[in-house]
Amino acid sequence: MANTGHHFSIHALSQGSHPACIDASNGQVLTYAALDQRTNQAAHLFRELGLKAGDGVVIFCQNHPRYYELIWAAHRAGLYYTPVSWHSKAQEIAYIIENSNAKVFIASSRFEDEAIKTKALLDPSVRCLSVFSKLDSFDSFEQRCETQPQTPIADQASGREMLYTSGTTGKPKGVKFPLNGKAIDYAPSDDMALAAEYANQPVVMAPGPLYHASPLLSTRSAHRFGGTVVVIDKFDAQETLQYIQDYKVTHMVCVPTHFLRLLSLPKEVRESYDCSSLQMIMHTGAPCPKETKYAIIDWFGPIVIEIYAGTERVGGTMITSQEWLAHPGSIGRVSVGSAHVVDEATWEEVPIGETGVIYFDSGEKFEYHGDAEKTNSMYSPQGWRTMGDIGRMDEDGYIYLTDRKSNMIITGGVNVYPQESENRLITHPKVADVAVFGIPNLSFGEEVKAVVQLSSGESASEELELELIDYCKEVLAAVKCPRSIDFAQSLPREDNGKLYKKKLIERYAELASQTA
Repeated sequence: MANTGHHFSIHALSQGSHPACIDASNGQVLTYAALDQRTNQAAHLFRELGLKAGDGVVIFCQNHPRYYELIWAAHRAGLYYTPVSWHSKAQEIAYIIENSNAKVFIASSRFEDEAIKTKALLDPSVRCLSVFSKLDSFDSFEQRCETQPQTPIADQASGREMLYTSGTTGKPKGVKFPLNGKAIDYAPSDDMALAAEYANQPVVMAPGPLYHASPLLSTRSAHRFGGTVVVIDKFDAQETLQYIQDYKVTHMVCVPTHFLRLLSLPKEVRESYDCSSLQMIMHTGAPCPKETKYAIIDWFGPIVIEIYAGTERVGGTMITSQEWLAHPGSIGRVSVGSAHVVDEATWEEVPIGETGVIYFDSGEKFEYHGDAEKTNSMYSPQGWRTMGDIGRMDEDGYIYLTDRKSNMIITGGVNVYPQESENRLITHPKVADVAVFGIPNLSFGEEVKAVVQLSSGESASEELELELIDYCKEVLAAVKCPRSIDFAQSLPREDNGKLYKKKLIERYAELASQTA
């Protein structure tokens, strides 16, 4: 299918009254006609503020239909739009605005305190707008748009997201794709990847935050093909089942954390909702434990599809339920191009079944904004690119991930991949969440450490610590298992399910330095 002719404004002409978005909490509808009108007005406002194609805006807003007004307005004005986490602090937001060279900062009044603090840190040339209620010293986005024309701007061009990495190592980096002056109905390859699934006016729901790539891009794609996006402000497991039933959701985009919370509901609660409208559940963002995947497929049927990709989109894989059941634990085969499992010591491909760093020879061209060294670090001498994951490939081309290169623990000269013990420990009924990582050890260099969040009603104890370590040793070599386990109320996970190990590693490194 060609990459042109797909844009929400086309559907505004043919099905203007069709819902583009539904606010799940109250059922309010944003139609395609209204989305077209409002994004035209906002695009005119961006031009009035002096923004031209290639300039940037930063968006600090909760999940809401207005989010789509902002991103699509920026898109049809040829701008880069950068969503930021609503958990961010002012210094973090100001860094992204400055680093991305954004000329406009748009903040939700829900986050008034951090928004006002952020503005105080910005260069006065950055224009600040607020959505919903007007904030002090901010212009009202809605009021400024009211007087703008409802017709398209004269110089429409295709804009694009510019997402920032999570910053698990160092400061976040902006992932920047070239704009190339494409017409607004040009669809990037990530949007077109869902063309077949979204062909028949899907009803799509992504419970994750829209500042993350997967929820943003998968729902944005639905608008290209005339679908409806059910917008959830904040994920709640039982409410999600209610929304599936009420709005006849056909496609849902999740991360494994969502699966775990859905499965934690009592069976009688899960079975009380009609989820028969679902045609596909796509999951991405983080490794999914085998037991969790089996349980989700058993519940919803073989409609679960796993996508392996990254913000950088250097390549990716896909696997259906049927394939996964035949190759449990795999992330699938490459969708475009080829994958290469590489020994980075020699830059040679390793034999089938052996472990190395996963590289791809496909994907869109991008750069880490303002960081050529970081950009170049993604490449092998052959010109292949990696997301830094370690794994192996079987004789049928199915890839199995071991862990991220940056997570590897070297203890007594042995390479240990903490994902193995994490996948084991999370299956223990008393464990709600777990992080495994390396901490300093004078004799071995590093030792394996686990931090566990217990299931509701469970209590930490030395006996439970030993029980969990022994549970791990039942299936894994002792060197791969934690030497000790600490218990915590919660673990630092991002809203897309990724574990923010940097915080834990830094905390334990500091403790080690204090006791040295």
